[in-house]
Amino acid sequence: MKRQLIPILFLFLPPLTVLVQGRGASADTLQVFALLHLLDEAIGTHKQYTDIRESRIARLKQRLADTDTADVAFFKWNGEIYKEYKAYVCDSAIHYLNANLVWAERRGSSEKACETRLELAYLMAATGMYEEASELLRQIDRTALPPRLLPDYYHCRYKLYEESGFYTSDDSFRERYQTLAACYEDSLMQLLPPASPLFLERQEERKAAQGDVDAALAINDARLNGVRPDTPEYALVTYQRSLLYRRLKNREEEKRYLALSALTDIRLCITDHASLWNLAQLLYEEGDIEHAYRYIRFSWDETNRYNARSRNLQTAGILSLIDLTYQAMQEKQNDCLRLYVALVCALALLLIAALAFIWRQMERLSAARSRLEQTNRQLLVSNRIKEEYIGRFMKLCSVYIDRLDAYRRMVKKKISAGQTEELLQMVRSREVADAGLKELYVNFDSAFLSIFPDFIEQFNELLQPGEHIVPRKGELLTTELRIFALIRLGIDDSSQIAEFLRYSVNTIYNYRAKVKNKARISRDDFETRLMQIR
Repeated sequence: MKRQLIPILFLFLPPLTVLVQGRGASADTLQVFALLHLLDEAIGTHKQYTDIRESRIARLKQRLADTDTADVAFFKWNGEIYKEYKAYVCDSAIHYLNANLVWAERRGSSEKACETRLELAYLMAATGMYEEASELLRQIDRTALPPRLLPDYYHCRYKLYEESGFYTSDDSFRERYQTLAACYEDSLMQLLPPASPLFLERQEERKAAQGDVDAALAINDARLNGVRPDTPEYALVTYQRSLLYRRLKNREEEKRYLALSALTDIRLCITDHASLWNLAQLLYEEGDIEHAYRYIRFSWDETNRYNARSRNLQTAGILSLIDLTYQAMQEKQNDCLRLYVALVCALALLLIAALAFIWRQMERLSAARSRLEQTNRQLLVSNRIKEEYIGRFMKLCSVYIDRLDAYRRMVKKKISAGQTEELLQMVRSREVADAGLKELYVNFDSAFLSIFPDFIEQFNELLQPGEHIVPRKGELLTTELRIFALIRLGIDDSSQIAEFLRYSVNTIYNYRAKVKNKARISRDDFETRLMQIR
C-alpha cells in the first residue's frame, strides 16, 4: 500500500506543499492532508464500493440457490456468503452461519458443526453478544475437538473474556475476565506457529502492553510487509499500528495509519471498523470539527448498516459529543451569517440611498445641462438675430445716408434754380416716407425669415384649423405675423411694437387678442409656445 500511495500522494504534493508548508507543517502533516483528501473522495463515492460487494453477494446467493441443500457445496456457498457479510452486515452473517450449523447437525458432521459454532461464537463475542457466545462455547467439548480447531477454540475463548473484561463496569468481574483471557491467550500461543499472522498479532499486543513499543513496531513492520494492500488484513494491521503510535504520543503517525486503515475499510466496504471514528475523535480534539463531523456521521451510518449493538455503544458517545459541538459551530456560523446578512442589508440600504442621491443629483445635473443647452440655443439664436439685424442696420444706415445726401443735393439744386414750389409739394407728400417704411418692413421680414425660416408654418400650428394666417402674394409677413415676429425677438411691449409698426397701442392690443382667440391652445400658453419656435 505504501508503494501504491506514493504516486497518488505526489499528485497532491504541489498544491498541499504551498498550503501546508506555508503554515510551517512537517512532511508527515502533508501526508495526512493528502490521505484526508483521498478519504473524503472515498466517502463521496462509497456507493460504488457497496455496489461491488452487493454484486458479489448476489452472485454467491445465485450459486447457493442453484445448489441442492443436501450437497456439501451448499455448506460451502453458505460459508462464502457468511465471509462477505462478516464485516458488512452482522445479523446476515449470523443468519448464514446458523444455516450452516443446522445443515451440519442434520447430516451428523460434528467437525463442521464445531467449526461453525466457533465462527459463530467469535462473531458474537466480537459484537457484544456475550451470553450467546458463551452458550455456544459451552456446547463444544474441547477434548473432542480436532487439533486444527483447538487454536480457534482458545482464540474464541480469549476474545469472549477480553471483550467482557473491557466492557464490564464491575471491577471484580473485570479482573476475573482479564485473568481468564490471559490464560486462554497463553494456551493459544502454545499452539500457534511462531510465524503465523495470529501469533505475530498477539505477540505485538503483548510487547505493547509490556511497554516495549519499539519491539511491537518491529513486529508490526514484519506483519505490514506480509499483507497485501487493499485487503482486510492490511486495514487491521494499519489500525493496530496506529494504536502503537498512540502509545508513543505521535499524533501525526497515528492519524496517518488510521486514515490508511479507514480508507481501506471504505474501499472494501467494511462497515465493522473502528479506524474512522477514532480518526474523527482525534480530529475533533485538534479542532477540525468539519472533518470530525463528516467522518463520525459516515461511521455511524456504516455502524448502523453493520447492526451490532456493541459498535453502536462504542460510537454513540463520541458521535453525541461531536454532533453537539458541530451544531454549536453551525449555530455560531449561522449567527455570523445573520450578522453578515444584516450588514449586507444595511450596506444595500446605504447603497440604495447613495444611488438615489446620485440619481437625484444626476437629474438635477441633467436639468441644469438642459437649461444650459436651452440657454445656449437661445444665445445662438440671439447672436444670429443680432448679427443679422446689425448687418442690415448698418446697410440701411449707409443707404439712408446716401439718400439724404442725394436729397440734400437735389434740394440745393431746386433752391438754386428757384423751384421752391416743387420743393414745398415734395415736403407735403408722404410718398417718400411710405416708401422708406415699406423698405424697412421688407428688410425686417426678410431678416426675420432668414433666422426663422419655418416661422409661418410653426406659428400656424398654434392656431385652430381654418384660422391660419397666410401672407398675400408679394408679402413676406402680414401685420399679425410681424407683431408676433417682434414678440419672438423679445420685444413684447405693445407700445414699442406700435411705435415700430406705426400703429396705435390699442390696435396692437387688438391684433394680439384677436390672434390668441384663434389659438388651439390656452391663451396663457400661447406666447410661451411662440418663444419655442426655432
